Amino acid sequence: MVRLLGPQDRLLSDLEKRFPDVTVLVRGNHIVLEGPDSDVRAAENLVQELIAMVKNGVDLGPTDVTAGASILERGQGSPAEVLSQAILTSRGKSIRPKTLGQKAYVDAIDRNTIVFGIGPAGTGKTYLAMAKAVQALQRKEVDRIILSRPAIEAGERLGFLPGTLNDKIDPYLRPLYDALNEMMDPELVPKLLAAGTVEVAPLAYMRGRTLNNAFVVLDEAQNTTPEQMKMFLTRLGFGTRMVVTGDITQVDLPTGASGLQLVSKILDEMDDIHFARLTSEDVVRHSLVGKIVDRYTAYDAQQQARRFARENPAEVNPDGANRAERRGHVPQDRKAPGPERPRRRRNP
Repeated sequence: MVRLLGPQDRLLSDLEKRFPDVTVLVRGNHIVLEGPDSDVRAAENLVQELIAMVKNGVDLGPTDVTAGASILERGQGSPAEVLSQAILTSRGKSIRPKTLGQKAYVDAIDRNTIVFGIGPAGTGKTYLAMAKAVQALQRKEVDRIILSRPAIEAGERLGFLPGTLNDKIDPYLRPLYDALNEMMDPELVPKLLAAGTVEVAPLAYMRGRTLNNAFVVLDEAQNTTPEQMKMFLTRLGFGTRMVVTGDITQVDLPTGASGLQLVSKILDEMDDIHFARLTSEDVVRHSLVGKIVDRYTAYDAQQQARRFARENPAEVNPDGANRAERRGHVPQDRKAPGPERPRRRRNP
């Protein structure tokens, strides 16, 4: 019951928020639901699915309650079956998709050679891709893992960095190292890195290489140029799978277009290439992160609409009337020419 309701009954509170018209009473190992019939049946189905997930060894979190309710409302199967499939287990912690969008993303990685994971921060794009890479290595489906990122600062310039070349590059690649240490034995990671079984490298080092029998993950792909994206994708060799992740709303490139934005237009609907688009519903961080993403998305949409209206006034106002005409006045450029006024002669 503790695993079902969460510490300090946090998951119970999430259940009550999901069904505000249902009263939930917990006595020992019994849960009593009271309220309208339809709401009680929906809440009962969700509780039964959560119980099944607990029996499957899942450590429930707030996202499981939200995702489970959404799956049941849409009639997309059993949350216990969809959300209980662990990719791998590390130090007693199972890594698994926690939303329906994440499950579709993971399934796409299994079915396709190249997968693009596009979505806002906190949707697990890179984390799940790296988990699939470690799983493939453990199953001996690939011989090595290659992790890469473009070396671009987020909105500021760090200037000169002291140390060796690796010392200069490591700060950019630190998130990948952190994820590796979470998914594998920390003592094993340095050995794999030294042997070349796991390689973490900046994108600039990919030129001229052919990657065979590898699982390749390109993170922060929104900060690649179109030329870099083309270069990276053409490194694909035999027996290799690629996952490209990024958030097109957080581009840090100083100038020019993002390679991730362009590639979605060029390679869309190609066989063996899949674009998985995650949304704020797939955010598994603090609940505020999803709300922040939605606010920024709405703001960006408003800004784009205003920019379009300024640049395309004829399409926004098809009848051709400008602001003066809408107010009932004749525009200056359409007034009939009046008598020419005599020019005043200047005194010499």
